[in-house]
Amino acid sequence: MLEVNGLNAWYGESHILHGVDFEVREGEVVTLLGRNGAGKTTTMKSIMGLVPRREGSVKFRGNEMVGLMPNQIARAGIAICPEERGIFGSLSVTENLMLPPIVAPGGLTVEEIYTLFPNLRERAKTAHGTKLSGGEQQMLAIGRILRTGAKMLLLDEPTEGLAPVIVQQIGRTIREIKNRGFTVLLVEQNFRFAATVADRHYVMEHGKIVDMIPNHLLESSMDKLHEYLGV
Repeated sequence: MLEVNGLNAWYGESHILHGVDFEVREGEVVTLLGRNGAGKTTTMKSIMGLVPRREGSVKFRGNEMVGLMPNQIARAGIAICPEERGIFGSLSVTENLMLPPIVAPGGLTVEEIYTLFPNLRERAKTAHGTKLSGGEQQMLAIGRILRTGAKMLLLDEPTEGLAPVIVQQIGRTIREIKNRGFTVLLVEQNFRFAATVADRHYVMEHGKIVDMIPNHLLESSMDKLHEYLGV
């Protein structure tokens, strides 16, 4: 579904990505693992065209995305849930959910999103974005892109800073949306969480992919992972 080849990216004069290569097959959950500064978030933003300069190839369902504007990439069927979440604080939960346009059939209805995230149903009309907890904001940010009909979801650090019970709920959600036919590229530092949801893991160092570990080999690769991630 997604093929990234020779992807380079820059912020001004800073060369961040150095020939990134990986692929995500339809229906998979794939993680990008790596230390802070390895280039994981920049890879996500480069796929969406949200960096000042990028070169290489990003093909989505065989169509080249490099050269397209971010709004064109979104309408092709790729959606990003950024690390900062991007919740509109002055809008209610329902208003936040209804903001993005539907780009393709097959997205979740608002009712289905509330079934997936019961906490949001309770806060639907009364709470504005600024009144939500961090976990509720993360649920809302994920729910918002599920409504659009995009089939390729980019989730950037969805568990960062969240309580364990919320992390478990996010894990259940990722497994559920995979069962519904969505494809997920996940940026994570917590490989123990990633192991509960992902099919494969790409490891990034210094703006490059340095390894790919199938999930069933994760346990036997712990020494290597500790070295890569410095944990």
